[in-house]
Amino acid sequence: MHILAGTAKGVFVVEDGGGRQVLESRGVRDLVRIGSRLFAGTGAGLYVSDDDGESWTLAGLPDLEVWQIRSDGNGRLYAGTQPAHLFVSEDQGLTWSEVAPFATSPEASQWCVPVKPPLPGRARALVVDQTNGRRLWVGVEVGGIMRTDDGGESWTFDLPGENPDLHMMCAHPDNPEVLYASTGYGRLDGVAEMVEGNAGVFRSEDGGKSWAYAWRGITPRYSRPMCIDARAPYGLTVASAPTAFSSYKDDGGAQAMLFRSEDGGESWRSLCDQAHSPCAANFHGLTVDPEQPGGVLVGTDTGEVWCVSDAAQWTAMGEGMPAVLSIAAY
Repeated sequence: MHILAGTAKGVFVVEDGGGRQVLESRGVRDLVRIGSRLFAGTGAGLYVSDDDGESWTLAGLPDLEVWQIRSDGNGRLYAGTQPAHLFVSEDQGLTWSEVAPFATSPEASQWCVPVKPPLPGRARALVVDQTNGRRLWVGVEVGGIMRTDDGGESWTFDLPGENPDLHMMCAHPDNPEVLYASTGYGRLDGVAEMVEGNAGVFRSEDGGKSWAYAWRGITPRYSRPMCIDARAPYGLTVASAPTAFSSYKDDGGAQAMLFRSEDGGESWRSLCDQAHSPCAANFHGLTVDPEQPGGVLVGTDTGEVWCVSDAAQWTAMGEGMPAVLSIAAY
């Protein structure tokens, strides 16, 4: 298995229990393999690699933070950025053009991350319908979910559970009408009360038109990294922590957890072993293990990558890197 870690300071190849740096850049929020090409969304634009990550070339969007890149499965690519804009490529990422109606929608004027001073909103979560590449959903932190059925010419705005703090989104592999969204406590005017229902995982069964809370009884509630296995029983894995800023530096550590559901969020079980229940390090990178059905790879703010089996067995894959924000494995 070939593993790459996107970190706070660039891309590393995970090997021999450590990491070998192959790209120096800030904030690699997304690493994704589309066909034979690798894409890295960084704090200084979009990079591509055609040699399994050994070398990288800046492919566009150099003045933006690129938070996620997704494909429609037929050659069209989308990229979401901070400030919150959406871009599309019709040539496998060689050139990009903006989907202008997204950032000029009426809701866009309010999008922001409510820290002091406020930061621009982020188009950080993309889902593209694999049966219809003109149908997509974009999760904005902090803003809400924008959806389109016509490739971005017109948009509809949604708020799952009245929560605009979108983090990650994914669709059920066999049913594009079933969507999942992980959320936090951020609100356009500050921070919501830290009670059940105000952060966590939401599920939609009608393509995002309505949402139900799927995180009842789970603590910690603040959910961010999320992935779904394309193999039955389609395990949905979510990492959570008490707050947006939970860290290994906190007294008692980050208190992070990793949860799994095989029934669409109706029930959850811990994927943490005794040493990680809860985990002193926070989880930021998360992806499906391509070799183990039900397994995942998780990256921490202490610069580690772990392989976690469906039976909650943890195996260290790499350490000694900057904070791991994203992972690609194939």
